[in-house]
Amino acid sequence: MTIQPSGNSRPPRPRRRDVVENDEYAAFIRRIIRAYARRVATGDVEALTDMVGLSAELDDAIGDAVIGLRAHGYSWAEIGDRLGISRQAAQQRWGGDRR
Repeated sequence: MTIQPSGNSRPPRPRRRDVVENDEYAAFIRRIIRAYARRVATGDVEALTDMVGLSAELDDAIGDAVIGLRAHGYSWAEIGDRLGISRQAAQQRWGGDRR
């Protein structure tokens, strides 16, 4: 049996997934961050450095999320719209060689 090419040389795009409970998950993360800030505020000055380090982790995680969304077929315009920035700004920030 021979399979004929379809004339489309591009591989099919991965299917988009439905969003499941992400609002609740984000709210949970916010509560954890606020609780951590309250603990640091009680006098643990040494933990302040760790807390600031979380911001770098969050930046990396956002980049990973954007790369994943692009792999699932989302355009730079769609990503920029969700973030309130232009597609060009989104592509400039996350479109370079990250890996």
